[in-house]
Amino acid sequence: MTRMLAMVTDGFGGRGGIARYNCDLLSVLAAAGWQITVVARYAPDPEVPPPGITQYPAEPGRLRYVLRVGFEMLRRPPQVVFCGHLFMAPLGLIAARLAGARLVMQTHGIEAWTRPGALVRVACTAANLILSVSRYTRSQVLTWTALAPERVRVLPDTFGTSFAPAATPHRDSGAGDGSKVLLTVGRLDRREAYKGQDRVIAALPALIAAGYDVHYLVAGDGDDRPRLEALARHHAVAERVEFVGAVTKERLIELYRRADLFVMPSTGEGFGIAFVEAMACGTPALGLGVGGACDALGDGELGIMVRPDEDLAAAIAAQLGTPGRRGAQLSAAVEARFGPGQFAAQARLLFERLQIEDGHTGMGEAEGHGGH
Repeated sequence: MTRMLAMVTDGFGGRGGIARYNCDLLSVLAAAGWQITVVARYAPDPEVPPPGITQYPAEPGRLRYVLRVGFEMLRRPPQVVFCGHLFMAPLGLIAARLAGARLVMQTHGIEAWTRPGALVRVACTAANLILSVSRYTRSQVLTWTALAPERVRVLPDTFGTSFAPAATPHRDSGAGDGSKVLLTVGRLDRREAYKGQDRVIAALPALIAAGYDVHYLVAGDGDDRPRLEALARHHAVAERVEFVGAVTKERLIELYRRADLFVMPSTGEGFGIAFVEAMACGTPALGLGVGGACDALGDGELGIMVRPDEDLAAAIAAQLGTPGRRGAQLSAAVEARFGPGQFAAQARLLFERLQIEDGHTGMGEAEGHGGH
């Protein structure tokens, strides 16, 4: 039985892609018999972790968080420290060294795309394993860490089994018969304006002029919403843009199923779990062929990849005019590449050699495992 201390920004009850990734990964390890203590910074929603995982109330303050990590490390010394965000790397290294534990670092997106500070680089170079959610993030990590390339591995996001096509296809857009529903899902955060909702809004007039009766759903909330609402008014499409706000998981699945096309022309996705969730629900997805989105879109085999300089309205119109693979066929293809079974198998391969056997482990023995 391996004991893990998981230091994460977003734990069980957290929101967004990072929270979901942490929960999926830790749940796989718990199912394999690991005993895991989670110390989270953010977990606003009630969620009971699976057996084998203990998570205490979130500690948003830095000092209280550090004290909680220290307390848990002394109370139940870990054999593996999982550091769920790059900015926690120095604390993760200190915890691992004091406990004599292996260190696993997690990297996601833009936080790892530029050279971090010296302390973060030192911590990452000392790690036994660095996980990246996409090939692009891995390639960027390798530009600034001295860690051997075989110790930086790709473990992409997955999705829950409830993300699936509706048993009976239905439409309820409220936009009139024959309308085409576009959807983007993501936080409306000024720091994440790269997600591209503004580009979709700007493309609507051209789509309307081309004869498409389009209705654009924007799921998510944040401080960038007023700017996007003003942009919709500026382009005279406010009546066609619906800001639905933050949504529950059940509501999110309904939105994915309602949409004719999921569109997220983002330039900053570490992976882009929303692409995969939409396609798992049977809805085609369109994104830019940059960053980690290439992985989520299957290099164009699963979703539609558009060049950053390409006419977005024309690309959307082409997809709406000649819809390709969708429904159960698309969902099955996404399941085969990113489904929970695939994720669990890859995670077990990457972590199995970290387990303590007779007082030692050898990451060197594990270097042939996992994806690049």
